[in-house]
Amino acid sequence: MNKISKVALVTALCLGSFGAVAAGFKPAPPAGNLGAVLVDPYGTSPLTALIDLNSKHPKDVVVTVHGKGKKGVEISYPVGQQTINTHDGIPLFGLYANHTNNVTVKYTLDGKKITEDYKVLTGTITNKYVDNRNISLMQQIKVKTVAKGFEDRLYLVNSSTYNHQGSDLHWSGQKTKDAGIFESSPALGSLPFEMPPINYIVDTQGQIRWWLDQDATYDATDIDINKRGYFMGIHDTGNGDLTFVSGQRYGTFNLLGQIDTKRLPRGYQDASHEHNIMPNGHSLVRAAKSNYINDRGDIVHTVRDHILELDKDGNLVDVWNLAEIMDPYRDALLEALDMGAVCLNVDMDHMGEKAGELAIDAPYGDIPGIGAGRNWAHINSIDYDPKDDSIILSFRHQGVAKVTRDKKVKWILAPKAGWKGELATKVLQPVDAKGRKISCNEKGVCDGEFDFTYTQHTAWLNDDKDRLTVLDNGDGRGYDQPALQEMKYSRFVEYKIDEEKMTVQQTWEYGKQRGFDWYSPITSNVEYMADRNTMFGFGGSVHLTKPGVPTIGKINEIDYDTKEVKVEIDVLSEKNNTPHYRAVLINPASQFGK
Repeated sequence: MNKISKVALVTALCLGSFGAVAAGFKPAPPAGNLGAVLVDPYGTSPLTALIDLNSKHPKDVVVTVHGKGKKGVEISYPVGQQTINTHDGIPLFGLYANHTNNVTVKYTLDGKKITEDYKVLTGTITNKYVDNRNISLMQQIKVKTVAKGFEDRLYLVNSSTYNHQGSDLHWSGQKTKDAGIFESSPALGSLPFEMPPINYIVDTQGQIRWWLDQDATYDATDIDINKRGYFMGIHDTGNGDLTFVSGQRYGTFNLLGQIDTKRLPRGYQDASHEHNIMPNGHSLVRAAKSNYINDRGDIVHTVRDHILELDKDGNLVDVWNLAEIMDPYRDALLEALDMGAVCLNVDMDHMGEKAGELAIDAPYGDIPGIGAGRNWAHINSIDYDPKDDSIILSFRHQGVAKVTRDKKVKWILAPKAGWKGELATKVLQPVDAKGRKISCNEKGVCDGEFDFTYTQHTAWLNDDKDRLTVLDNGDGRGYDQPALQEMKYSRFVEYKIDEEKMTVQQTWEYGKQRGFDWYSPITSNVEYMADRNTMFGFGGSVHLTKPGVPTIGKINEIDYDTKEVKVEIDVLSEKNNTPHYRAVLINPASQFGK
């Protein structure tokens, strides 16, 4: 064989060998008795991993992610067979970022009990929406109080940041019938209500133990409305995942980063604030109606005033059009709103200014106003009551109301001012613990131990105590603005409602004594936690109205009996005056135990 032939043969052999390898690179080898450890298995949750089963069948699995350092929080949870089957692996949740994590996995394999230790390396996490407004790259976390017995708590912070370009997308609407020929098409609906998400889980040492990649649900560099919106409305479904809404989409996600998304049905748009699951598995989503003909004959996109019931396939089962059920022209609270902070629409230039008289011919769109097509309702929470197949709604700009399946108002929890006709007969009467009437004026200022909620959020049932818990934000209290911003306060509050007698008793409250430094004008949530007998809540906008400072999201657990602060953790916005939304208490056993 000549020299050229030898070279050609060697080259061919090398290329052949390389081609064989290139066509079939081997997977990561087993890291123990099972398979490889795959960090961020679905590409959206970088502080999780999966131990591949490697065709084996472990049972009775318990995972422990060890804490970092002497005071690090250990996270331990069972992994159910359904979860293992779904992922063909064992989920590892609660890893630290940019760290070699120590993980212990116990399981039974072929009748033998096995304990294995793994070292799992993770990378960094980062906020991708940074500009000259940033005072820090990431949100800062300050642990104030953690009582004994609460060290294992984990809290999902549902927050956001501002994008670089601001609001750049609007729905183009039709002109009103009275519009002039030279008037441009109006911007309607609430499409500009969208911000890049910041979602993470924090432990009681202030360490981030889970992060959802921002690109998973949002992209400000494109004009695809399916990748815009505000990622919010998170609830633990009890089935190993959590709910969400985000603009034109709703769905569920799990902590490993899988996201199941559906588009809103045709004719509806702008989902935000709430997605709750009914006992039959149907979704209750707060959305709005597109191309709606209101009672003035104008074609509008409505704003935050429709509730959709959707089955698991996305079929629209039922609709509550609150513009027809309630009174969209009631302005008693609307006129008293602080125009500097209307939910997540924050305008520091108008902080402390009252809305004043609202014109019936004002522009349509996402502005406080009366009539369908404006933000007259601002429904921010939904809860389902299976006792009578009804829904309980928090209207930030009206009050709290219970509405039946046949679209009738059962009761209203709000001051009497502005309610007319049949709706006026549905307003609950405040009473004391002995059932005696408490005298209140039209605007809700009461003589006894009772206070209404104002611009409230999360009116949710507490089934353990047969009560209603509400986050009373407190803006427009008494349908007025105080002389000084510092006179405002927020509350966690609980009510007992007697639907036969049409009365309401205030049974528990916390927060008034904390004053302005605990005041959240917008967002926030509260609910009772039976496992530790606490009121768990999140004030998502503390100091939002103080110019030039980070907004505090305040995580609290308050002992129900003693009102002692068991947990207090502050999360600080990475841009000044940027609100957070809610927090959710996370139980890993609920997420992975099935």
